[in-house]
Amino acid sequence: MYSLDNSRPPLRIPANQRRMKTPIHPSRPNHNAPSLHRAYIPMRILIAEDDEVLADGLSRSMRQSGYAVDCVKDGLAAKLILTGEQPFDLVILDLGLPKVDGFSVLKSVREGNRQVPVIILTARDAEGDRVKGLDLGADDYMIKPFSLPELEARVRALLRRGQCGVNPVFTCGALTFDSVGRRAMINGESLELTTRELSVLEVLMSRIGWVFSKDQLLERLYSYSEEASSNAIEVYIHRLRKKIEPAGVTIRTIRGLGYIIDKVSDPQNH
Repeated sequence: MYSLDNSRPPLRIPANQRRMKTPIHPSRPNHNAPSLHRAYIPMRILIAEDDEVLADGLSRSMRQSGYAVDCVKDGLAAKLILTGEQPFDLVILDLGLPKVDGFSVLKSVREGNRQVPVIILTARDAEGDRVKGLDLGADDYMIKPFSLPELEARVRALLRRGQCGVNPVFTCGALTFDSVGRRAMINGESLELTTRELSVLEVLMSRIGWVFSKDQLLERLYSYSEEASSNAIEVYIHRLRKKIEPAGVTIRTIRGLGYIIDKVSDPQNH
């Protein structure tokens, strides 16, 4: 039930083939393409919390910040999903989970050499619990009731720490995207985008010249409990094209494959 399969990696389209109308062979390599230490995609957060009201509030807050969010309500589900193939960038973990407690979940994650940052969020305020959580490998420990702005700040701090060695700013023409500050700019001027538009742009900008399918974009924008159609992606792409046009950048449709962001040779003729 909680086994999640990774989607195919995005396809690389050589620059001299991006405007071809004939089908492009998806497996043809581009040996001149720059190597990437880590492909940046919108962050995915797992929330393990059995209080439905609190879990819903946390999910809304994280999604409004532009993260993809998945929620589980018991420790067994958290353990299975965290020891599976689906990668997460951060975990918010309650200790008092049914079936398997949070300490056991954390222990299994660290024993499996998973380095995902973990914030324990719990009502247990005893010193012994705090020491145990940190010794088991938690990166932070917050006690309920808590300040939501403070939690959001701690999430950002841990995610920044995980990006050491990765350039957080992507550039295409006059368009830049700051993945840490989560903002897009044209010639230094902020671009007004919705949360979903930011996430789509973030994916495309993270690998300029790569093709992303609708399914890959949907996976990065929505949690597994949310339903979304491919039409939603078309709407976001349509809006983004209009907004980034002044930067001399466009989002091209590669028939049968997906979308690619690229500079326009002559913006006035686009």
